[in-house]
Amino acid sequence: MENIPLYDPLRREPSPLDVIFKPTSVAVIGAKDDPGSVGRTVVSNLLASFEGKIYPVNPKRQEVLGLKCYPSVEAIGEPVDLAVIATPAATVLNVVKSCARAKVGGLIVLSAGFKELGEEGLKLEQELVEAARAAKMPLIGPNCLGVANPLFGLNATFAKGEPFSGDIAFISQSGAMCTAVLDWSLQEGVGFSSFVSIGSMADVGWGDLIRYFGRDGKTKSVLLYMETVGEARRFLSAAREVALGKPIIVIKGGKTEESARACASHTGSLAGSDRVFNAALKRCGVMRVDTIGELFGLAQALAFQPRPKGPNLSIVTNAGGPSVLATDALVLEGGRVADLSEETMETLNALLPDAWSHANPVDILGDAKRGRYVEVVDLLMNDEDNNGVLVILTPQDMTDPLGTATDLRHLSKSDKPLLTSWMGGGAVESSRHLLSQSKIPNYPYPDEAAKIFSKMWRYQENLNLLYETPTANALEQHPERLLEAKERGEELINRVLAEGRTLLDEWESKELLALWGIPVVITKPAKTPEEAVKRAEEIGYPSCVKLLSHTITHKTDVGGVKLNLNDAEEVYDAFMQIQNSVPAEDFLGVTVQKMVKLKGYELIMGSSHDVQFGPILLFGTGGSLVEVFKDTSLSLPPLNSTLAEMMLKETKIYTALEGFRGEKRVDLPQLSEMMVRFSDMILAHPRIKESDINPLIVSHEGITALDARVVLFSEEEPLIQSAIRPYPYHYSWKKRLKNGEDVQIRPIRPEDEPALVAYHQKLSEESIKQRFLEPVSLEKRVSHERLIGICCNDYDREWALVVEKDEEIIGVARITRLLDEKKARLKMMVLDSYQGQGLGRLLLEKLIFVAKSEGVKEIDAIALAENRAMAKLAKDLGFERNEREGDLVTYHLSC
Repeated sequence: MENIPLYDPLRREPSPLDVIFKPTSVAVIGAKDDPGSVGRTVVSNLLASFEGKIYPVNPKRQEVLGLKCYPSVEAIGEPVDLAVIATPAATVLNVVKSCARAKVGGLIVLSAGFKELGEEGLKLEQELVEAARAAKMPLIGPNCLGVANPLFGLNATFAKGEPFSGDIAFISQSGAMCTAVLDWSLQEGVGFSSFVSIGSMADVGWGDLIRYFGRDGKTKSVLLYMETVGEARRFLSAAREVALGKPIIVIKGGKTEESARACASHTGSLAGSDRVFNAALKRCGVMRVDTIGELFGLAQALAFQPRPKGPNLSIVTNAGGPSVLATDALVLEGGRVADLSEETMETLNALLPDAWSHANPVDILGDAKRGRYVEVVDLLMNDEDNNGVLVILTPQDMTDPLGTATDLRHLSKSDKPLLTSWMGGGAVESSRHLLSQSKIPNYPYPDEAAKIFSKMWRYQENLNLLYETPTANALEQHPERLLEAKERGEELINRVLAEGRTLLDEWESKELLALWGIPVVITKPAKTPEEAVKRAEEIGYPSCVKLLSHTITHKTDVGGVKLNLNDAEEVYDAFMQIQNSVPAEDFLGVTVQKMVKLKGYELIMGSSHDVQFGPILLFGTGGSLVEVFKDTSLSLPPLNSTLAEMMLKETKIYTALEGFRGEKRVDLPQLSEMMVRFSDMILAHPRIKESDINPLIVSHEGITALDARVVLFSEEEPLIQSAIRPYPYHYSWKKRLKNGEDVQIRPIRPEDEPALVAYHQKLSEESIKQRFLEPVSLEKRVSHERLIGICCNDYDREWALVVEKDEEIIGVARITRLLDEKKARLKMMVLDSYQGQGLGRLLLEKLIFVAKSEGVKEIDAIALAENRAMAKLAKDLGFERNEREGDLVTYHLSC
């Protein structure tokens, strides 16, 4: 049964990466006996715990550590799931080709000396990846430490030490970071479901591993040490899929320019903008931390405790100083000290000595024994205004650290997070161990614990906001208008490129904005001073005159803007002044526009391109001092109303936009819609390299773009695709049913959640049974947690089509890629009142068309054997029927 689509049991098919993480046989190519050699350490680590077959490979050895050694992997003569390659870089390509001939399942290349050394190394790396992919052998590395799966007894690394078993998947781009973390984890008792050094990511990347561990039932959280993103779209796609069900936490180097250069020299890849990286993480629900301690501390808290429903924390302590530090850390990280209710305060006054703090933090005094601790913590956990509790204990003479820890164990499964900080050394060591065993996170310092709580809240709040149901955009409700805007915009852009230009002038830039429904001030070009006067009189005074140029982008910098012109003489003089202020070859005339009387705030809305993530959107305080105030937020397109609102709230100007000191509140929904339209425009025209609307005047009376600038990529420059695939408007059709009713078939949108709820309310029990293969309650089917997975499609991975009639959804069908991305699974359901109208066939035909367009080669569907309608439809469309155990059948189509 499918409750939440991300974890449909029917989708847990074997993964191509199983041969790397769960092999039954391993060949170590480059195995040696030499003390201190990589080959020896790998074989030794495998011998320590691996129960499968181990095959050392080295033509110069007869035996390695007591095992028979083979001259080549082909000489083994037995199936090999995994080959670990530890030979010089110059030999690796031939080794990979040998593995291909031996039909090895997967590869780990430990060897260094590839793209991190420059062009020659990059070419060699590309050749070995081509050879591996041709043989369908997934490859981890090169330049990596290896892979360990403690739960499977696999340690195919050259690290010193054996990782403990646990439920954390740790993936690192740095092998040295892996060894440091491993050493730290052995000291702290932290265990792993898998421990991966990913190296240069020549083949297997972040996205592959995140998706793999997202579907691994033994993994509860995924931790990443990252230096470069690699394939941004695959990373974000996998992270968006997994983050709803499992926390993904990242620590990344390259925040400063200096460290970014170090990352580039280390990995051979560009690190990109750190600020853009943060925006990308926020967009996919991934949490970033700054230290290794925070990385594992947050993972432990999210794995052991429920996520807080708000930012309010109560702090219980037997010492004042530590609670002050905790309070500072909490507030600086975005949390709040909870306001205790009157009822709670009265109960605390009755429970505690008169000298208690009478406020939160709740200082229960240095003589507090275990009973006082437990009574207070119990009380605060039940306070409705409180979202979590931090318990601080300092080992004073009358304190019972172990007894207090014992008495708190019953709260480990509360619906609010409980964090602890038992401060000290040996006196509290056994207590900390007991708390960890009871799944109550413990931190050595209270400020660290408070910071972790705030990060837990920010993580949950960001997920809540990301998947809040947005409102529908007026333009997006009519795909034909969007397609028309795109077509006309492309004509304009192509005309500019045909003239050998990459800069749209102001008049052209505003024309493009107007196509996408963004209000612009009326602007008219003029090539002579007489024509400028005529345009000004047509538009009306006071007017504004600006430089018209195909080469100068910032007009103010060269004196190319003249404001508040009240008559013909002033317009004439303004024209001449602008003409005389720039070289003749840069002057094409001026544009004339009416001075806008709209009193409001000057904002900026713009776009640029990041080397890793492609188009990036910017919003914030605009005007001539935009670089001084630096009050802007960034996001990845596409936007919807919810994401636009998130961008707004990240700026300081948002407080003023809401209404400040008697000023009226601006039309924030309209502003959000303009941001969504701007986002649509940027994605529809990938030739736009950078753009800005500055100033965008916003007030309670309306919104107007006063100035605009658009720069294009030249036809010779390569385009960088967007990191998140935009809504596929081209998969929209208008059709007529057998009963004569007209319907629209289109891809699903996040805004469709309310319509889906209404759709499910009308379904019969029989339709539900046929779709879900067993009865499923309405409450489960329409839960927000489930529907966000249905409506928020990653259009590189899944495509759901809805059939809409008069804004009512009457049918839904979806295909989802499997781990083998050439294969996909189909699901479909039609409202009972529309069955028999040819709608199912229509939906399935369009879905097959989408699948073929997206490169899917095989489609399967699982249905009840009794479902005759599905059987007939599948047969008519060429599906093969395969019987399964029980009452299920599988239908298969080769595209």
